[in-house]
Amino acid sequence: MSGINYSERIPNNVDLASNKALQRALERWQPAYLNWWGEMGPDKSQTLDVYLRTAVSVDPKGWAHYDYVKMPDYRWGIFLAPAEKDRKVNFGTHRGDPAWQEVPGEYRSTLRRIIVTQGDTEPASVEQQRHLGQTCPSLYDLRNLFQVNVEEGRHLWAMVYLLHAYFGRDGREEGEALLERRSGDSDNPRILTAFNEKTPDWLSFFMFTFLTDRDGKYQLAALAESAFDPLSRTCRFMLTEEAHHLFVGETGIGRIIQRTCEVMNEHKTDDPAKLRGMGVIDLPTLQKYLNFHYSVTSDLYGSEVSSNAASFFTEGLKGRFDETKIGDDHQLESTEYEVPDVAADKIVSKHVPALTALNERLRDDWIADVQKGIDRWNRIPEKAGIPFRFKLPHKGFHRRIGLFTDLHIDPEGKVISEADWTHHHAGWLPTEEDRAFVHSLMGRVTEPGKFANWIAPPHQGINKQPIDFEYVRFS
Repeated sequence: MSGINYSERIPNNVDLASNKALQRALERWQPAYLNWWGEMGPDKSQTLDVYLRTAVSVDPKGWAHYDYVKMPDYRWGIFLAPAEKDRKVNFGTHRGDPAWQEVPGEYRSTLRRIIVTQGDTEPASVEQQRHLGQTCPSLYDLRNLFQVNVEEGRHLWAMVYLLHAYFGRDGREEGEALLERRSGDSDNPRILTAFNEKTPDWLSFFMFTFLTDRDGKYQLAALAESAFDPLSRTCRFMLTEEAHHLFVGETGIGRIIQRTCEVMNEHKTDDPAKLRGMGVIDLPTLQKYLNFHYSVTSDLYGSEVSSNAASFFTEGLKGRFDETKIGDDHQLESTEYEVPDVAADKIVSKHVPALTALNERLRDDWIADVQKGIDRWNRIPEKAGIPFRFKLPHKGFHRRIGLFTDLHIDPEGKVISEADWTHHHAGWLPTEEDRAFVHSLMGRVTEPGKFANWIAPPHQGINKQPIDFEYVRFS
């Protein structure tokens, strides 16, 4: 097993003690991080004992330890996946060269920007979710929220380590700036728009972890292919932790669907107003939340055609999802890829050089993965004998970046007028009334084994514990 040294002030498996200058720099950053956590981490949670998972090795067969921890005492640190002996660059113009252990000078600023952008998403999501603990539907869910939060904090550490270790003074300044920006701040917001959106309720949280953290999976997987080996190894271990976040989102929404279907069958109604009166979230409202979060997250992939994405690939900085499993030349000099286009107010497709369509390819990989989760959700009403099925909207729906920015696209993929959009969009996206209703359900349930009326219990507890286990201790 590739163990992690927890005797150090900063736990790590990179032999940090052998580089005293780097160790001192990170030890100077650590108090600022803890101050940020105290100010912007989970609200009113500092003294709670939480049943958390902590990495004890980077071996995927046995890397986690479970125990009660107060979150300010969580042992955040620097954990890289094991080095791959004689690893080569797998794509781009450097394909076949030894993977880089240092940053090539010509790619320094670009790599730094990539790492900063990824790093900025990690504290942003903690900030977005900081008040959710006050409205948790159960101790089980509260613990899962806190697990997501501490791991996002550790992912910030992962990126800050790279900035400090490989980018000198510029990297240290960028590390400081990661603690200065704030999600939703009008003067100093987070870099990406989706990470400045509010997460005001648990339905939004579950959608975020299902959809936006799934984007994180694909972005990290693309960076795990990087020719810069420390970045690759960092992202490979982050992906191990990211899997839990996707589980929280998918099963969270699945449990909401389950509870709604139970009430629908018990009372023999599909009337949204009646269901709301019974304190559950009607399925059409869940569809509208899905439409919103899907479209906002889709924008994170950028424009359908991108010269920046082409440069990242050609230079070996960022690959494709499962790059080594793709059966082509991994240089894409003469390959094409299909992307959407608009002609005569109709959405069509066209072929463009695959190098410039890498954003769209990664988005398509994400969409296919999201659809598998939707298929699993749809088994719940199907099993209950309810005809409703969830459906992803067209990829052009409600977009703010790329080809569809200035167009109005309905969920079926039809280009419509501004007047039609104004008339119909309240049936496709959450309204203020919808959000107010969902917010009205957000009471706080903290008795072990009890769950809010709008969500079903999970099928099993965490780490083989019973569902009524005391996942969070308040005294």
